[in-house]
Amino acid sequence: MEKHIVIIGNGITGITAARFIRKLSSHRITVVSSETDHFYARTALMYIYMGHMRFQETKPYEDHFWAKNQIDLVRGYAHEIDTESQIVRIADGNDIAYDALLLATGSQSNKFGWPGQDLGGVQGLYGMQDLALMERNTQNINRGVVVGGGLIGIEMAEMLHARHIPVTFLVREKSYMDYLLPKEESQLINQEILDHGIDLRLDTELKSIHGSHSVEAIETNLNERIDCQFVGLTAGVHSNIDLAKASNIETNRGIVVNEFFETSIPNIYAAGDCAEFNADGIGSRRIEQLWYTGRSHGKVVANTLAGNRTPYRRGVFFNSAKFFTIEYQTYGEISPNPQPNVRSHLFQSARKILRINSDRATGTVLGFNAMGLRLRQDQCEAWIRENASVAQVLASLKKARFDPEFYSHAVYHQAAA
Repeated sequence: MEKHIVIIGNGITGITAARFIRKLSSHRITVVSSETDHFYARTALMYIYMGHMRFQETKPYEDHFWAKNQIDLVRGYAHEIDTESQIVRIADGNDIAYDALLLATGSQSNKFGWPGQDLGGVQGLYGMQDLALMERNTQNINRGVVVGGGLIGIEMAEMLHARHIPVTFLVREKSYMDYLLPKEESQLINQEILDHGIDLRLDTELKSIHGSHSVEAIETNLNERIDCQFVGLTAGVHSNIDLAKASNIETNRGIVVNEFFETSIPNIYAAGDCAEFNADGIGSRRIEQLWYTGRSHGKVVANTLAGNRTPYRRGVFFNSAKFFTIEYQTYGEISPNPQPNVRSHLFQSARKILRINSDRATGTVLGFNAMGLRLRQDQCEAWIRENASVAQVLASLKKARFDPEFYSHAVYHQAAA
């Protein structure tokens, strides 16, 4: 029987789910979003600001794709779910009835109650509206301050730097992302940040933001005043659970789901950044807020919504990022600190790192870090799944070599060797 499946959120999770539901079924699909008319690559926001891309170039699909694939798009803000009548209420007064509902509402930028955090010129960076606000907030300013040493923070620092705006970067950790990166990787990125002229302040926190109507300065926990006209708050994100909470769907830090992405309410599912697993089989990460896991969530939940109830299995962990000019990939489990049962094999040159972690007892590979060189995802994951030894990996490392378009074979071979 054909059903009406409504998806709230047109990010990577919601759109992946819509695409795969269409591949697997003839169900009616409606995607609701208040952010943009069409899906775009959120990871490309920085490149729009930097002038490397235009918005239309961040859309993976032509605008006619949606009608051709019979996926209805609704631009509107969903403010309430009537779970008994199975109706989504839109702020403009329209109601949308559903047979199954997927919440893919993503994340929101963190604010920690700093004095002055609501002044003009103070903002986070998550969606297209934030980008438009940043465009306005950074016109003709003398200095920006970025607060928070994560991936969004370094992206925002690079964005401002690309426009020749002096940047002070406050990182509360003793070294950049030392809660995630081992010492050598973290120190490499510290140097990369400094080499680009960023005023990096490690072991420094925001105390308060000052100004009358708009920001004029910030004060650090070291009682130092820094004059600025823009403050980027990039101290992480939290799951966007407002709609679920208002609709009496069980929430904790995220919308609570089982391994099938089912919530506490029948016929309502949640996936992506906003979902929090309560199933033991998923692993230690109860909330997964990565582009790659969001895409994986979308594929799996699509099977269930199309009639083939499928449990989610995380598989080999993977993430990638870019720190100014240094590309980063990580596979499997790499702890920031030495572990007694893990041996770490480190290969390092001036601006490149390859780390291979192995089980000290068995010699089998547990994970990889690559900085300044690219490795093939399928090959690295295969080595981990197949319990390959370090000797086997090193003997066949060329299988994982991924040659970027503008690199010569010889240069890349030397870097990966």
